[in-house]
Amino acid sequence: MTLSRTDFRLAELFPPALAFPVGPSGLVLAAPAKLNLFLEVLRKRPDGYHDLESLLVAINLFDTLELQATTMAELRLQCDTPTLATGADNLVIRAAEALRKYVNRPDLGAVMSLKKRIPMQAGLGGGSSDAAATLVGLNEIWKLGLTRRELLAIAASTGSDVAFFLTLPAAWCTGRGEVVSSEESRRSFHFVLVCPPVGLRTAEVYQRLVVPAEPTAGAAVRAAFRAGDSESLGRALFNRLEEPAFALQPLVERIRRRLDRLGSLGAMMSGSGSALLALGRDQAHATQLAARFLATRPPDEPQSRVLVVRSLTP
Repeated sequence: MTLSRTDFRLAELFPPALAFPVGPSGLVLAAPAKLNLFLEVLRKRPDGYHDLESLLVAINLFDTLELQATTMAELRLQCDTPTLATGADNLVIRAAEALRKYVNRPDLGAVMSLKKRIPMQAGLGGGSSDAAATLVGLNEIWKLGLTRRELLAIAASTGSDVAFFLTLPAAWCTGRGEVVSSEESRRSFHFVLVCPPVGLRTAEVYQRLVVPAEPTAGAAVRAAFRAGDSESLGRALFNRLEEPAFALQPLVERIRRRLDRLGSLGAMMSGSGSALLALGRDQAHATQLAARFLATRPPDEPQSRVLVVRSLTP
């Protein structure tokens, strides 16, 4: 496949740039999910948010977002998931509004169509990834010419994790999650991803959080990730939000305990939940773990969505 000038520009703004033109004024982008391999909360801020440290990696599970520029000053979003609001509260609309405000162009319009594959209220960042794809795609089809630095500033004002999805495939995130520095690994990692049929609201999880007096350091998980050392990475997995999330949804804790007994290199919840991950040595091992998890489900445990996924590399 030959890459065009547009492809290279998109790759710089939204790596890895999974974007395809649709006619003269349209674009389809693939928006990946993320996993938190480490998440520690340092303190509560005066603005009500929390300062944190987190290692985020993108995985090969994607929403798809189609954008078409229009001549009418209207932002319209359609979604194949009826339960997802498509108005002003949706991060896609918020990102588009923030972009129009930044360039002072209220006359710009777009019709957007979102296909959801990333579970909602699962700690996988689907909404934030969709918002990042919106910024990159509209910047292209509206021919705004904004730089990645400018898009990062808009992303930070849109949502805590949005900036990460402009710094793919992995990053160390601080502040409330909007301060990102790129991380690279020598290899991909393979995970069993378990998505229970329950959701968790991030705000409710943080309301129950007890900030630690002595935060856990993230040096070990960063070193293991950079080295591509699965064994060490498994031992270093950590998520401070597990305890409050388990209190809100006991099913999530129950599944985590089952994952602990499978023989993975390490297991934990991603983000504020409810999705959980188990690290395998390689794809074959992760596939075996997934089969074992499905085969040992107790009759009284609701069925979860189970996937084998891998982290993306540059």
